[in-house]
Amino acid sequence: MKKWIFLILLLFIIASVMISSIVARVPVGDRVAVLKVSGVIVNPLPVVRKIERLRKDRSVKALVLRVDSPGGSVGASQEIYRALERFRESGKPVVVSMGNVAASGGYYISVPADYIFANPGTVTGSIGVVIQHVAYRELLEKIGIKATVIKTGKFKDTLNPFRDLTPEEKKYLKETIEDAYNQFIEAILKYRKIDREKLKEIADGRVLTGERAREIGLVDEIGGLEDAIEKAKELAGVPKAREFFVPEEKTLIQRVFGTTLEEVKVINSYSPLFYLMRF
Repeated sequence: MKKWIFLILLLFIIASVMISSIVARVPVGDRVAVLKVSGVIVNPLPVVRKIERLRKDRSVKALVLRVDSPGGSVGASQEIYRALERFRESGKPVVVSMGNVAASGGYYISVPADYIFANPGTVTGSIGVVIQHVAYRELLEKIGIKATVIKTGKFKDTLNPFRDLTPEEKKYLKETIEDAYNQFIEAILKYRKIDREKLKEIADGRVLTGERAREIGLVDEIGGLEDAIEKAKELAGVPKAREFFVPEEKTLIQRVFGTTLEEVKVINSYSPLFYLMRF
């Protein structure tokens, strides 16, 4: 008899959890969406489309962005940044909750938020730009492999792994990353109340703990996901709103290996321009 009672209680609990999860996703009443951005930022479209759907959903009154990313491609980070700006411009607040890591491009996409939370030990900062070049020329020559390049301009095959960079190319690449770096600085200054010179002092690629980032002004408060959800409700003026987690769409490769082919490529590539914390 006791076993039957225990089984019935267990089934009741499971059913209650499932029903509450389903009800939270029903677009009725005031809701706060929690959207996760994790891993290397390479393909922004899935995240951007979710943000856009949430922006248009009248039941969604605020967005909590849970960031756990070391960054990624410059363009991809900028697309997510702009999508969050559009969400914020619609009159709905955005609150960021930083997880283990929200560095470089992970910090970049956090900047448009109305309020940013970080854990004391969150790894953030890493403000800077990287272009990596790996030359295989000497190795390949030892095994008898040579490459011939026919190009239309002197910079067309810059970062070619079959040769070293010329001084002129190094100067050209330095100018390119300085441009992207300045875009990063301006993106931060647009939303964070921090002195430009003070920002540049720490915007040299160094990583910061969440506590140090709060002291500098890169984040607003120390706290976790639940704190961010409560803040979002407060800013939206909907204290009794239901929160719901936006479902993650994972491919078979992501489920098996925990990453995507695009992420593997950007980590090991010698050519992309990216906001990425090296590890």
